[in-house]
Amino acid sequence: AQRWLQNMSARLARFVPNETERRRLLTYIQYESTRAGLDTQVVLGLIEVESAFRQYAISNVGARGLMQVFPIWHQDKIRLDGGSNELLWNPEFNIKIGTQILREYLNRSRGNLREALARYNGSLGANNGYPEKVLRTKEQYRQYLRNIKTNA
Repeated sequence: AQRWLQNMSARLARFVPNETERRRLLTYIQYESTRAGLDTQVVLGLIEVESAFRQYAISNVGARGLMQVFPIWHQDKIRLDGGSNELLWNPEFNIKIGTQILREYLNRSRGNLREALARYNGSLGANNGYPEKVLRTKEQYRQYLRNIKTNA
């Protein structure tokens, strides 16, 4: 776990310059993705594509935070945690909700990750290449880890 954290921390340095913040963020991502039964590299790829790891990112349609959670679509999950939409700026909360949403969409899609990613992005039925972009980014993370193991 420490080796993964160290290697991924180096990979994310271009997005999150502060090492302490980077390691904390990676710990949340790994914990919540595992908790939701998701591939951590998929979640990393999704965050990179959605927000480039910008905590305060906001889309042109109002999705917020690292995982670009859309407040109106997910009010039930936000209320269950006793919070408000402002919590979506909190990295821990945003990752928790985002991974829950992706898990829900993966269940609805009967395990079809491409379909689940299209649902997450709101592009189901569209041919915008979003799922492929996330999956390519996921593969870049996997390749990065393979290269480190090969060179170690």
